[in-house]
Amino acid sequence: MNLTYLLKKLSAVKVMVIGDMMLDHYVWGNVTRISPEAPVPVVHVADDSFTAGGAANVALNLTNLGVTTSIMGHCIQDEAGERLLKILADKKVQYISPDVLFQSPTIVKTRVVIQSQQLCRIDREGQREFYAIDSSSDFEKILGRAMREVDAVIVSDYAKGVITQSLLDSVINISKNIPGLLVAVDPKPARRLSFSGVGLLTPNRNEALELAELPAPAIGEKYPLEEICRRIHDRYNPETLIVTLGADGMAISEKGEVVEHLPTVARQIFDVSGAGDTVIATLTAAMACGASAAEAARLANAAAGCVVAHLGTAPVLTDELEEWLIKADAAYHNV
Repeated sequence: MNLTYLLKKLSAVKVMVIGDMMLDHYVWGNVTRISPEAPVPVVHVADDSFTAGGAANVALNLTNLGVTTSIMGHCIQDEAGERLLKILADKKVQYISPDVLFQSPTIVKTRVVIQSQQLCRIDREGQREFYAIDSSSDFEKILGRAMREVDAVIVSDYAKGVITQSLLDSVINISKNIPGLLVAVDPKPARRLSFSGVGLLTPNRNEALELAELPAPAIGEKYPLEEICRRIHDRYNPETLIVTLGADGMAISEKGEVVEHLPTVARQIFDVSGAGDTVIATLTAAMACGASAAEAARLANAAAGCVVAHLGTAPVLTDELEEWLIKADAAYHNV
């Protein structure tokens, strides 16, 4: 399938995101001196900017691709939460309230950036157990209704507490009664959660090693991709496993075997923040509208190549992606 044609088909797809919603705050400034109070730089702030982060960035990627998008997660009516919900609403992302009385603030990640270099990051978040969204007596009814209205569900786990084993169990059990529904999981292996039998699993290089319970290869050793895919299939049995490998592209695995290895098509890399969000959003939307895993991976690879060329967390831009697809097609034809 032509990738430009595939991109245009995404407007017919509906996807729901479940996961750790965050507000990404950027402080942009300059440094011209060291503080007399301590050996630290004095930052003269030039500007502040805000965007959706974590699972909310997955949602922004989807809606930027033309996908009808909804999201469920932890977000309260504090200053950060109101700002985040407005960002999502402005992009026509529907927030589905899980009807839970939340006890912790909306998660905020503040990055101080000086002349294109990140100086530090400041995190504002509560304890993990206070971010669960599956404690309401009506939660499964709300979740079931929302899932029946979409073509795919993305579980975006940033290990902040929204994704629990009981929530995963609910998503998987409900999906079994919805023909054709694709469930995709972007995992955090440290959580030790079970998501056996999902339709799509998208770990990065290091996460795949952890899922396979293998040590990182020593310097000079080959990345054990084939063994990783076999082990992940044996443990989690995903219908499709796509391992993102950074500069080495993406590997597609089915039934424990590597069926295709796609090279990266990134032009230049300024910031990899949010690239994984772009990948799972694009993969899921493409597969939900009938694309093969290889076609979806090619589109996602091109989308990731676009977002890493920008500084800061940024969702993919459709116009930029359309232009980039021409180069991506040429790259794959020459492999």
